[in-house]
Amino acid sequence: MAGMTGVTRTDRGSWTLRTPAREVRKQFGSRKGACWTGVVLALAVLWCNCAVAAETRVILLRGWFGVFSTGLDSLADELKAKGIRAEAAGHLYWSTAVADIVRERAAGKIGPIVLIGHSQGANNVIDAARSLETKNIPVDLLVTLAPMLQYPIPANVARAINYYQSPGWGAPIAGDTNFHGKLLNVDMAGDPTIFHITIDKSARIHEEIVREIMALSQSKR
Repeated sequence: MAGMTGVTRTDRGSWTLRTPAREVRKQFGSRKGACWTGVVLALAVLWCNCAVAAETRVILLRGWFGVFSTGLDSLADELKAKGIRAEAAGHLYWSTAVADIVRERAAGKIGPIVLIGHSQGANNVIDAARSLETKNIPVDLLVTLAPMLQYPIPANVARAINYYQSPGWGAPIAGDTNFHGKLLNVDMAGDPTIFHITIDKSARIHEEIVREIMALSQSKR
C-alpha cells in the first residue's frame, strides 16, 4: 500500500527494505528538531551559569564601632537598588568575608569582587585583599576612604582608589613592589564639606564608586 514501508526482492534475489521518501523526511525532521532543542537547552543552561558566575559581590566595611560609617550602609542600598549584591558590615567582618569568598570560589562562582572600607574598615579591606592573594583570588576593585597608617595594596588587586585628606586624615597609598594594577589617589582636602566622619557619606564619592562598580559589572557579562 502507498505510504507503507515494505520489503522488495531485487533482480539478484536479495531482499531490500523499502522506505517511502515521505517517511524518511519525517524521521529526519524529527531528529533535526530534537537536535535543535538540545542546542537551545544547552545554551540556556550555559547562559544561566554565566549569569550566576558573573554576579558582582561588594563588601563594605565600617570603621571603629561602626558609628561614624553609616554612609556605607546608604551606599550598599544604592548598589542593591541597581541589582548589585552588596553588604555593609563592621570592620571585624573581613575575615568572615574572606572565608565566604573562598568557599564561593570553590563552588565555581567567579564573579567580580569589590572591597570598600572607611577608616579602620579601609585598612581591613586591604587585609582581606592580602588574605585573598594567598589563595590566588583576584580583587577587581578596592576602595579605601580615609585609611590611617594604611598598608600597601597587594598584587592581586586590579584597580584601587584611595580617597584621603591632606592635611587631614589619610595619605596617598602605594602598591606592593609586585603590584601592577591601576592605583588612583584622590585628595579631598579641597572640599570643605568632607572630613573624616563625612567622607563616607559624600554624594560625589558615592556617585564615583557606583559608576566604577556598574562599569565593572557590565564588562564582566
